[in-house]
Amino acid sequence: MKQSQKGLVFEEATIFGRGSAGRVGVDIQMDGLPELDLAETFGIDALRSPIAGFPELSEPEVIRHYTRLSQWNYGVDSNLYPLGSCTMKHNPRVNEAVARMAGFTRLHPMQPDTAAQGTLRMMHDLALWLSELTGLPGCTLQPAAGAHGEFTGLLMIRAALTKRGDARKKILLPDSAHGTNPASAVYCGYEAVTIKSNAAGKIDLVELAEKMDDTVAALMVTNPNTLGVFESDIAEAARIVHDRGGFVYCDGANMNAVMGKARFGDMGIDVCHLNLHKSFSTPHGGGGPGAGPVCVGKELIPFLPTPVVVKTEDGYTLATDRPDSVGRVHAHFGNVGILLRAAAYLLTMGPDGIREAAEAAVINANYIKARLKGHYHVPIEGHCLHECVLNDQIQQEHHVSTLDIAKGLIDRGFHPPTIYFPLIVKGAMMIEPTETESKETLDAFIEAMIAIAEQAKSDPDSLHAAPTMAVRRRLDEATAARNPELTCGLCR
Repeated sequence: MKQSQKGLVFEEATIFGRGSAGRVGVDIQMDGLPELDLAETFGIDALRSPIAGFPELSEPEVIRHYTRLSQWNYGVDSNLYPLGSCTMKHNPRVNEAVARMAGFTRLHPMQPDTAAQGTLRMMHDLALWLSELTGLPGCTLQPAAGAHGEFTGLLMIRAALTKRGDARKKILLPDSAHGTNPASAVYCGYEAVTIKSNAAGKIDLVELAEKMDDTVAALMVTNPNTLGVFESDIAEAARIVHDRGGFVYCDGANMNAVMGKARFGDMGIDVCHLNLHKSFSTPHGGGGPGAGPVCVGKELIPFLPTPVVVKTEDGYTLATDRPDSVGRVHAHFGNVGILLRAAAYLLTMGPDGIREAAEAAVINANYIKARLKGHYHVPIEGHCLHECVLNDQIQQEHHVSTLDIAKGLIDRGFHPPTIYFPLIVKGAMMIEPTETESKETLDAFIEAMIAIAEQAKSDPDSLHAAPTMAVRRRLDEATAARNPELTCGLCR
């Protein structure tokens, strides 16, 4: 397939390979001003020692270097970002405008409650809205992301069981669980026990009943799960767990498929976290920022982290008098800037908009699945929800792998989907288009995937070399993982 590169692509050296001695970014005239002895003024310990090889550049050189590097980036503002489970959707700019309002940005976290009424009201109302969406009456906004929310939820479960005098040892996890679920369980002192999925990609209730005993603290389930399948037997699964004294935790990472349509509390779930940087359209990626509020049922409310925003006759205040609380899990009150964006999103969308977003996300995923069926193997038949899972079984006949397909997408201007996850599907490609993509964008992605499937038959070797149009060609990822280069230019 003949392709051509359009536009300018700059080869860019590292910052340490640029500039020359004596160049500076800013030159402030000191005429008439006294010179300070910095060591005497600030103390020698406050001064940085000279760094050998430190780059010396002019201001334009620095600006152009980082601007050119930014042009290599691919983000949700560039094109479709179909990472399954990550829900990489458009971040409305009105949310950014709200988060930058001076009344929020100039607020210090240690100001008295009386001087922070607007922000406290926002936090109080956001917690109420999230409780309404999940059907769980208690909420903390402190956790900084999804895994942190899992950890916080499990801490509350452990505290509740300890207060009962019924400390337990195990957490049950379906094999379709997010990878952070077993990590959170182990970090909280539990043994992670796997439950296999059945042929429909759902929890095997027979195995759940066999493994659920008085040593099990909780079942951790993702609904919809990482196969894009709704756990339609969740109420029965919850009954099995509750009858034996355990709790049910739901990973809310995939709530984009069900928000406004179904509530976790109504399914028998006791605690869940929500990824505001996913379902509620706040920026994420690159390590943050994020927010993973946790909603809980009535039994777990006493164990919520403190402080809790409470509405009184005199306004809003931060309450700390919670003797059973698991304590603070985040400095101050969480990532408030992200909470602001999520609150703005919910206000602008409203109940009808939230429901429509979930419906559109499901329609888009099913459209991709239906059009790619036959070109790629579909391991789980039937309708999916917000994401669809394909694999490379057909392409393997031509010795083309999921990794080759992902690299081929880069040559066609698309970020690859999540690959090789969930682990229970060999050669998995997990595609989540979200609700914010147009049919034209979905069609372009689908056509790229179909073209790659044809290329795998006619010229498989060319896919082994992909990407050929990117700034960087295919990297040796295995060697990079085994022998990472962790030193910077200053340390060489």
